[in-house]
Amino acid sequence: MELLQNLSLGFGVAFTFQNLLYALGGCILGTLIGVLPGLGPVATIAMLLPSIYALDATPALIMLAGIYYGAQYGGSTTAILINVPGESSSVVTAIDGYQMARQGRAGPALAAAGLGSFFAGCVGTIVIAAFAPPLTELAFKFGPAEYFSLMVLGLIGAVVLASGSLVKAIAMILLGLLLGQINTDVISGTPRYSFDIPELTDGIGFVAIAMGVFGFGEIIANLGMPAEHREVFTKDVKGLWPTRQDFKDAWPAVLRGTALGSILGVLPGGGALLSSFASYTVEKKVAGSSGRFGKGDIRGVAGPESANNAGAQTSFIPMLTLGIPPNAVMALMVGAMTIKGIQPGPQVMTSNPQLFWGLIASMWVGNAMLVILNLPLIGIWIKLLTVPYRFLFPAIMVFCCIGLYTLNNNNFDVYMAAGFGIVGYIFYKLRCEPAPLLLGFILGPMMEENLRRALLLSRGDWSTFLTRPLSAGLLVASLLMIVVVMLPSIKSKREEAFQDAD
Repeated sequence: MELLQNLSLGFGVAFTFQNLLYALGGCILGTLIGVLPGLGPVATIAMLLPSIYALDATPALIMLAGIYYGAQYGGSTTAILINVPGESSSVVTAIDGYQMARQGRAGPALAAAGLGSFFAGCVGTIVIAAFAPPLTELAFKFGPAEYFSLMVLGLIGAVVLASGSLVKAIAMILLGLLLGQINTDVISGTPRYSFDIPELTDGIGFVAIAMGVFGFGEIIANLGMPAEHREVFTKDVKGLWPTRQDFKDAWPAVLRGTALGSILGVLPGGGALLSSFASYTVEKKVAGSSGRFGKGDIRGVAGPESANNAGAQTSFIPMLTLGIPPNAVMALMVGAMTIKGIQPGPQVMTSNPQLFWGLIASMWVGNAMLVILNLPLIGIWIKLLTVPYRFLFPAIMVFCCIGLYTLNNNNFDVYMAAGFGIVGYIFYKLRCEPAPLLLGFILGPMMEENLRRALLLSRGDWSTFLTRPLSAGLLVASLLMIVVVMLPSIKSKREEAFQDAD
């Protein structure tokens, strides 16, 4: 009963004209960003953070959430039509989606992706509404020791589940933690690692680092690629509706993908990317010799697309209830909440129920908008793909620099982002996944603060982390995660799962 009351409060907030407008704006922008290769939701949200200063917290977060799950939809369009994943989680969709397009079946592939995503998004929203309140109740039992242990688990999870090399993921986390230490010490009030640069005494701007590494870094990387002449299958996108056989093949894959995404989205470092990879691997195993995987199997589109959307939705759970971001986009959402003066964590639900339930209800509204938007507008997205990069990227850079300058009316933020842009490009060349860096940067200061508070309360006794049951449980879970990932069989399976999608 209480759940229904909460949802009715949420829908009341989501259906106000202003919030509907921002949800629609976020969905359109997210789809647009997903369609454009190389500009993912992380880069876009990072670029838009300066604009939320003028907005109230609820419409701002509704818009940013719309961009996130909108990009999951849009990324599949380019993956299917021109074999260029517009978003990292659409990498696996490109394998079979592009083959379907080459066979003149782009319509059914796009429809399977759209309808699968809608179903998964709705289920993901129900999962959030059901599991958020009990998790929030649990979160109130957390003290500084428990928060520190939870953040350790979050960082280890991000390393274990990051794509690519474990060593590189650890290096990224450590670099993020070190960058987070550049600030003024909370207890003593002395600047740390500021090198006598006054602007660094407040720490590196979150927007500058995110926009630099993800926004500028991505743009430089894209401009460094040769302009390949790819086919766009505009002539083949006619019949949108899948056949009866397509529905028969796709719906079990959609259910499996939704279940996988709902679980994996909650895990630290999980979210959309890991969910889509895992779903593709599962579908390939389930299909066995009967599958036409790699040659245009609709299950290779429907499963991963459902999984990445469910994963995108449920990754909001740890962010909203515990204040812990499980992936880079959620780290940006935490940054956005902090900008609006909201302390992410369990108190959001009790102190700001309109924001909490309004955001959850807006996800359902946004998913409905995306189905209505995406199926009829495929032709427009295809036209957009023909805009040359040489026009597109200068315009993006100008808007980014204006946004950065207006943060503090200071050139320093622009220079910082430019510097991090070069760093981001180096990461790209070294094949380092930069998302763990952002998690380390966000969680580092919070970890330090909770560590010091826990030690102050226990008068310097380190055993407090092991004598408190919740804290000890989280540390044991962290240790188990490390042990499991080091097992040779798991290690090889992990590498195989990520290679499958390459």
